[in-house]
Amino acid sequence: MRVDGTFIGIEVDDAIVDDAAVAAKLREVCPVDIYGDADGKVQIVQGNVDECVLCRLCIDATSPEQVKVLKLYDNEASLA
Repeated sequence: MRVDGTFIGIEVDDAIVDDAAVAAKLREVCPVDIYGDADGKVQIVQGNVDECVLCRLCIDATSPEQVKVLKLYDNEASLA
């Protein structure tokens, strides 16, 4: 699953989208509410994507392969 804002893109591996524990953890760690928990599924809140502060908490809560933060203003460079 991928959702793009104007400056930031968020990509979540389809393998973890249905994981209720991951959905809850992402919702908990994100300081700007990019992630939601939709009945135990990871949801990306479109209107909040460009609020990303590049804190890496979502990446650290999962793994760099499961959640990617893409800087669209920098040729889709991945926050690593």
